[in-house]
Amino acid sequence: QVQLAESGGGSVQAGGSLNLSCSVSGAVASNYAMAWFRRVPGKEGEAVAGIDPIGGRNTAESVKGRFTISRDNAKNTLYLRMSSLKPEDTATYYCALGANRGHGRLLKSETYVHWGQGTQVTVSS
Repeated sequence: QVQLAESGGGSVQAGGSLNLSCSVSGAVASNYAMAWFRRVPGKEGEAVAGIDPIGGRNTAESVKGRFTISRDNAKNTLYLRMSSLKPEDTATYYCALGANRGHGRLLKSETYVHWGQGTQVTVSS
């Protein structure tokens, strides 16, 4: 059974930083695309950043220059480094594992078949 477990969420003031991690079990994550998505209650989910098995990245315009996605295939772990956080970054952040390498589709939710439970990030002004 594939499981994804996010950690690292919390509360921070605007301008601060947080680092999220997502540990994968039950699958060899290095074979597949991975991504971070976020969702605010009452709004549609949003892709934040995606990464393919060899490190190719795609990042949403809303967080470009502030957020960096990375992965450690040896540890089966995905990361999201978030800096210069804004109140509008407040959301539940989910990591996702794809069923393929995700070429050209790293920010499409339909690329991903396994999802974590989410970790809350709250940014206060």
